[in-house]
This record gives sequence, structure tokens and C-alpha cells, in this order.
Amino acid sequence: MTSTFVRPAIESDLPRLPEIERSASEAFRGTDLDLEALASVTPAEGWRDALRTGTLWVVDDGAGRPIAFLGAEAIGDELHIREFDVALDRQGQGLGRRLLGHVIAWARTAKFQALTLTTFRTIPWNGPFYAAMGFRELPPAEMSSRLVDILKKEAHQGLDPAQRCAMRLDLGTT
Repeated sequence: MTSTFVRPAIESDLPRLPEIERSASEAFRGTDLDLEALASVTPAEGWRDALRTGTLWVVDDGAGRPIAFLGAEAIGDELHIREFDVALDRQGQGLGRRLLGHVIAWARTAKFQALTLTTFRTIPWNGPFYAAMGFRELPPAEMSSRLVDILKKEAHQGLDPAQRCAMRLDLGTT
């Protein structure tokens, strides 16, 4: 078996990212979530800015094929995770933990003060996974207007606001 590794995304990875996102969303089948609201994926072209700014990473299957990715954007002294997916057939192998650990280390080296994201509060591979990686759920009083706006946009797209939350990993003190 070929070993997997995390690397910055390259141009030829972009067409594969929507496939990974679509595959990963299949993990939500059997939950009480609105699968239709989860069906839309970011087109390959939508990752071009993250590619250009160096905030797009993939897990490579060892043969040059991405099997997971994390796309983020720098906003001031925070790195916001826009999307983080592992192909369904590769989930449960620690790839997501490895990829997120890589990005956390990169963000610390790049002197970001925090990582932020929005996610499902109780789905095991969402909120609880991020909590295990050191993120904490932000109460409304601690949310920036940017995170509030993202949650509102997600609600408008059909994601149940009662099931969504914003999370933050502070990096400045470690």
C-alpha cells in the first residue's frame, strides 16, 4: 500500500476537489440533516484564490491523487477553514486528523492567532472531532460579525441554525 502524505495543493488537484467534497457529504446519509442543503459543492474554480495564497492543502494517496483537502482563507490574524473533506472511502483512517494537524502547525508557523470554522455541533466527525483537536465552540457573545454572517448565510442555504456552531482554536499562547 502506498503511504499518504499532506502537501500544498497544485493546479492539477483542483478538478478533484468537488469530487472529494461530494463523496464526503455521503457520510451524512442516515443523519437527520437536510441532504439537499449539503448537496452543493464548491466548483474547482472556487478554490483558485486559496491555491494562489497557499491556504489549500491535500492528502495525497502517494500516487499524486488527492483523497482529502482543506481549504482556508486568511482574514486578518485568523485562518478560517472554509471546507475540510475526506473522501468517503478513506474516512476513519486518521487522514483528517493528520491534515488538520498539519494545517494547525502551518498556521502557528505563519503566526496566525487562531483558526476558525463553522460546523455541525453534534455530528461526531464535526463538532466533537474539532473539540478533540483543541477547538472550542464560541458562544454568540464571542463570535465576530464575520462568523455570525457565515452562520446566517448557511441558514439561508438550508442548514439548520440550531445544529450549527462556530468554533475557534487559539494559537497565540502555544
